[in-house]
Amino acid sequence: MSQAEQITKKSKSNLAFAFVSLPRERRRDITAFYAFCRRVDDVADDPGISMAERRDWLNGWRTWIYKPARDEPDFAGEVRQIIEKYHVDRKLFEDILDGVEMDLEPVRFQTFAELSVYCYRVASAVGLVSIEIFGYQNARCHDYAYNLGMGLQLTNIIRDVDVDLQNGGRIYIPLDEMLRFGYSEASLLARLYNDNFLNLMRFQADRARSFYGEARRLLPNEDRKSMIAAEGMRAIYWKILRRIEADRFRLFAKSYRLSRLEKAMTIFGQIASNVFA
Repeated sequence: MSQAEQITKKSKSNLAFAFVSLPRERRRDITAFYAFCRRVDDVADDPGISMAERRDWLNGWRTWIYKPARDEPDFAGEVRQIIEKYHVDRKLFEDILDGVEMDLEPVRFQTFAELSVYCYRVASAVGLVSIEIFGYQNARCHDYAYNLGMGLQLTNIIRDVDVDLQNGGRIYIPLDEMLRFGYSEASLLARLYNDNFLNLMRFQADRARSFYGEARRLLPNEDRKSMIAAEGMRAIYWKILRRIEADRFRLFAKSYRLSRLEKAMTIFGQIASNVFA
């Protein structure tokens, strides 16, 4: 098993779970790309590594995506091959690295406009690379990938409100929206669960759902089969979001995940709907 495969298997990510729907060669390539995303994120978040070393790691990747080096990770060559094979714009990899680097500093976003830049870099840019590996016919898939990435990341932000607070006191909810709903930063840090919090989170969920809806609208009919893995991700995260909403956002008391069986059934449903469409 390659290093990239080991990283993907160990992560137990929803994204990695969706890869089973892909043909073998594309599954191998998306696995190597996912390993890149997973490793840069994990290293950037590792408190056991100094800030200087984390920045060096990210800067190293800014070189490794262009040319080999003696100190590069084992799968860096696979990443370069993917870039060449699918003619991927290296700027997308730089965007991902820029997004991960944003997490090195204390995380606060004053407005959604600021947050959307972060979401684009850590999620939509990932989607834009992924669709090149999946293969597509209609260029409208770029807009599909952008909107889907935004929806996925906003769902992550909602689901992981408490986890992010534990991880360095990170707050990804726009501060001006917290102010609008009368829910202060101090209230969030205190894990205060009240009507103001519920209204704030409903607003966040509505926004995420709007991005999912736009993604579905933009997905070209001729590319539905090639986007099965992406649609599997959308279906999994949509279910997580709906579950959180139905449970009234008890994010400080519960963790929201789908079981392996639920994920498998969701992916199977996407495959079946495309096969018999």
